[in-house]
Amino acid sequence: MSAQSHFSTQKRVPLKGSTRKAFDVSRAGALVSPAKEGESITVSVLLPRKTPIDPTVRLTREQFAEKHCADPGSEKVVRAFAAEFGLSVEGPAERGSRTLHLTGSQEAMEKAFGVTLQSHATAAGVLRLREGQITLPEEVAPCVEAVLGLDNRPQAKPHCRAAKPHAGNVSYTPVQVAQFYGFPANAKATGQTIGVLELGGGYRTADITAYFKSLGLSAPKVSAVLVDKAKNSPGNPNGADGEVMLDIEVSAAVAPGANVVVYFAPNTDQGFIDAISTAVHDSTNKPSVLSISWGGPESTWTAQAVTALDQACQAAASLGVTITVASGDDGSTDGVTGGGNNVDFPASSPHVLACGGTKLVASGTTITSETAWNELSANEGATGGGVSTLFALPTWQANSKVPAPTTSTGGRGVPDVAGDADPATGYTVRVDGQTSTIGGTSAVAPLWAGLIALANAASKQDVGFVNPTLYADPKAFHDITSGNNGAFSAGPGWDACTGLGSPNGTAIIAALAPSTSASGGKSGGKSGGKHSGKGR
Repeated sequence: MSAQSHFSTQKRVPLKGSTRKAFDVSRAGALVSPAKEGESITVSVLLPRKTPIDPTVRLTREQFAEKHCADPGSEKVVRAFAAEFGLSVEGPAERGSRTLHLTGSQEAMEKAFGVTLQSHATAAGVLRLREGQITLPEEVAPCVEAVLGLDNRPQAKPHCRAAKPHAGNVSYTPVQVAQFYGFPANAKATGQTIGVLELGGGYRTADITAYFKSLGLSAPKVSAVLVDKAKNSPGNPNGADGEVMLDIEVSAAVAPGANVVVYFAPNTDQGFIDAISTAVHDSTNKPSVLSISWGGPESTWTAQAVTALDQACQAAASLGVTITVASGDDGSTDGVTGGGNNVDFPASSPHVLACGGTKLVASGTTITSETAWNELSANEGATGGGVSTLFALPTWQANSKVPAPTTSTGGRGVPDVAGDADPATGYTVRVDGQTSTIGGTSAVAPLWAGLIALANAASKQDVGFVNPTLYADPKAFHDITSGNNGAFSAGPGWDACTGLGSPNGTAIIAALAPSTSASGGKSGGKSGGKHSGKGR
C-alpha cells in the first residue's frame, strides 16, 4: 500500500454524534449548486485530550496545557490523514487547545469526510449544508472527537429584545440596576478582564466613549479578538449590534475598571465553539469571566457540537474562568413550535451559570416588586427555563427540587440565577449613535459577569466555577416567588423560571470570597471542590 493511499483504502466508520438533520426546506430556497467550485473551506477538528479534564481541579494555564493538551498520537494521525487528502493544517493556536484547522477545496472535504455538500439560497444568505453522518477511515476515527464547519447554517440567536413603546414602561441604566441589587458602592474591578462572545454585529468606540460619559464613568478599554475570520462590523442598530453594545455596556458599567475583550466569531457551531475555546485559552488577555448571550434549543445542536462546547466549558472551570449564559427569551418552549418544553444550550451546560430573567420595578433605589419575566401574551418574550434533556442533574442541584426530566439522560435544571430582563423594565443603552431600551436574558449574563469580576477583584483571585457555592448559600439571593414562564411557575427556593433568584450583590461577593483555613492560609474559595486556588 502506498503512503498516498494509506487512509483512502480503509473501511469508513461514522463519527459519533455527527448526524446532521436536513435543513428545514421551508426555509431553504432553490439549490444553487452541488458545490461552489474554487471555494476554500476550513473545518475545526477536535482531537482527544492527552488526559480527560476534571473540572473540579483548578490548574494554571501551564499546568492545564501540560496535562490536557491534544493527544500527540492522535494529532500525528490526523495530520497524516489531512496530507493524504490534500488538506493543509494549522494549530492548535494555544497549547492548551486541542483544535486543528484543516483547509482545502470542497471536493477534498467531501472525499476526506465522506459527505455531500450543497449550497442553498436561504433567508440567511447562501449556506453550505450537509445532512447525515460524517465518516472517517477506521484508523482516524478514534483520533477525532468532532469535525465542525462543513455545514455553516446559523446555530444560535441573540437573547436580547428591544422595548416596544407602551405606557408604563420604564428603563434603568446598568448603574441603577447594580444599585437595586446591592452591588457594593464604589466597588472596582480594576485588573479584571471580562470576555464577551458575539456571533455577529459590532461596536464603535465613539459610542462606548459617549455612553460612559453619560453615566459619569471612565470608558473601559474594549478590544476585539477575531475568530475564524469574523469581523467587528457594526451597521444595524436593530440587529446584532444591539446585542454587542448591551453586553459591553452592562458588564463594564457594573464593574468599573474592568477591561472588555469581545470575541467575534461566525454564527455557526464551529464559530461558537472556536470562540469559547479561544477565550478560555487566551493567554494574552486572560479573561476571568466570559459572558454569552447567544444560544438555541438543545434539539437544534448535533451531539458532537454539544459535547465539544460543554468540554470547552469544563476547560474554563478548570482554568478558573466563570461562564455566564443567557437562558433564552421564549419561555418554557424556547420558541420550538409544537415541541413541548425545551431549554436553551449552552445555558443548559452544567459547567456554566445559566441566567434567567425578571420584571423589576423600583422606587428610588429600592425594588418594589420583582416577578418572573413573562410577556408572552403580548408576543414580547419570557424567561427561558426548564429541565435539560441532555445533561443529568448536577450534585449541587440535588436538593433544589428540579422537576423530573422527560428523558433518561436529562435532569439539569435551568436557569441557576436571574436578573432584570423584561424590556418593559429594560436597560438604557447606546447603539449606533442612538439611545434605546433593550432587555432579554442577554442583559442578565453580562450583569452577572460584571458581578463576578467585582468578586474576583475583591478576592484578588478568580472565583472560577461558582455554581456549587451559590447553591449552598441561597440567602445571598432575592427569592422570586411569583410569575411563570409558561409551563413552570416561580416559587420559594429554586425554580425553573428564575433559578435561585436575583442577586444581593454584597452577599454574593462575600459568599464567593476564599475561605480562611484554621492555619491562616486561604483555600481556593468555596466554589472549587478540589481547586488548588493557584492562579492562571
